Amino acid sequence: MSLVVQKYGGSSVASAEKIKNVAARIKRRADAGDRVVAVVSAMGDTTDDLIALAKQITDHPEAREMDVLLSTGETQSSALMVMALHAMGVDAISLSGAQAGMRTDSVHRSARILAIEPTRLREELERGRVVIVAGFQGLTEDLDIATIGRGGSDTTAVAYAAALNARCEIYTDVEGVYTADPRIVPEARKLKDISYDEMLELASKGAKVMAPRAVEIGSVYNIEILVAHSTKDAPGTLIHGGADMEGFNRVRGIAHDRDVAKITLRHVPDRPGVAAEIFQPLADAHLSIDTIVQNASEDNLTDLTFTLARDDLARALPHVNEIAKRIGAKEVVADERMGKVSIVGTGIQSAPGYAARMFRTLSDAGINIEIISTSEIRITCIVPEDRVADAVRALHTAFELEKEAL
Repeated sequence: MSLVVQKYGGSSVASAEKIKNVAARIKRRADAGDRVVAVVSAMGDTTDDLIALAKQITDHPEAREMDVLLSTGETQSSALMVMALHAMGVDAISLSGAQAGMRTDSVHRSARILAIEPTRLREELERGRVVIVAGFQGLTEDLDIATIGRGGSDTTAVAYAAALNARCEIYTDVEGVYTADPRIVPEARKLKDISYDEMLELASKGAKVMAPRAVEIGSVYNIEILVAHSTKDAPGTLIHGGADMEGFNRVRGIAHDRDVAKITLRHVPDRPGVAAEIFQPLADAHLSIDTIVQNASEDNLTDLTFTLARDDLARALPHVNEIAKRIGAKEVVADERMGKVSIVGTGIQSAPGYAARMFRTLSDAGINIEIISTSEIRITCIVPEDRVADAVRALHTAFELEKEAL
């Protein structure tokens, strides 16, 4: 008998029929002798619908109340899933994040997990029950509901697996992790496995199949994560910390993200500490900054450019304008029509030729590169948003990712 934590995303539970299908899948695992904890997301577009409803009430809903509202989506899914399991004769119970022991900080809408107290989970499992947990949510020290933010159900599922020392399976509407988005590149190939580091780079640079924070937790606690389709029995992709089966010094995948905005502060005084003066207030406002580039100084003035999620641009600009006045920058220029494309693979930074081939490929496709950033296993280019898909297709072909590694 094994203990497994599963996660089912919003598209997998988007209707009553789909909930019944997932319940049947869970029943098969329970009948086979596995003890099952399943984390569920809100049904389909429920979260977006709730956000839109709140905006009909006020343009500036208070973050705490938004968390109370948004958490109801996952609570609804968990209760309906248990009803479906009961109808199939399975002993099951639904738990909110708070009841399941998820403890978070008090940063509403993007809370961090502080701890998991799995006492109630273990008790219900010992009673022989399947436990359905509302994902995406936890309880603060002040006993308020807080939501985990983007990819919150992935993150909570891996965290529960770590707390319970269980296997983790993420079920979604794709069969695993692909070399690129199959909707853009039909010949994209499903990977048998991928390392934590590579998956983290792909996820953080736009691959939607896994949340970056979920991969981070898996890496820290060495929890292998299987990503597979929620309605098919096809083998998925295993995310793990071992050696890659497909070799070293090879591009494993192409990630892209169209949700990118660029902000440039022009003529910033080039003095010690100015970067901290710019980015500390943004961090205090819980704004996540991605790529940062500073030009060479001329006459003790420089231009500083950074990127962030497009959805955060409106919230960031008032802070950036205030910072610009305080540090004496000449002006702030914003562009929300940006995207990014990345090649990811262990060892590519230390092997010759990958960067040159990437830049040449984009040049041959007539795609202008605005910003370049790198890590040991990733090269990212910021490009115009309307050329992102072209860039993905060109790079996938250039690096022959449709072919199996020898």
